[in-house]
Amino acid sequence: MLALQKLGERLTGLSANQLGRMPLSETMLAALEESKRIKSLNALRRHYRRLGKLLQQEDLDAIHQVVDELDNKHQASVAKFHNLERWRDRLIEGESEAFGAFLAEYQNADRQHLRQLIQAVKREQEKGAPPQAYRKLFKYLREVSGL
Repeated sequence: MLALQKLGERLTGLSANQLGRMPLSETMLAALEESKRIKSLNALRRHYRRLGKLLQQEDLDAIHQVVDELDNKHQASVAKFHNLERWRDRLIEGESEAFGAFLAEYQNADRQHLRQLIQAVKREQEKGAPPQAYRKLFKYLREVSGL
């Protein structure tokens, strides 16, 4: 029963779009919507118990599958984000093989624009200026990678 309560608690944190992908009854959807209006901690605990009881009547396998897909999608997105951060750091450090490897992996990148952004970041760091070009470089890397 505690596992169902935890699942109910997890479902309350999902958006309406994400909940729409799950095979949930109208009663369950209404209860999840109601949980967003509850402010009292004790009332919220009671509500999680109610969600656990309502979940007993739902298709748990399908719900778990969608929740797992959402978690995996988020983890993949975070991994891509961290990969881009590593690319940015390697490009700024001036590794020429990193520049070539980046252009080989992301062939739609504009070589000249990328070099200009990297040089702007280096000048910015030398002056100790706010990281405006640093952000522009990362934004460009995200744009090129499709993230």
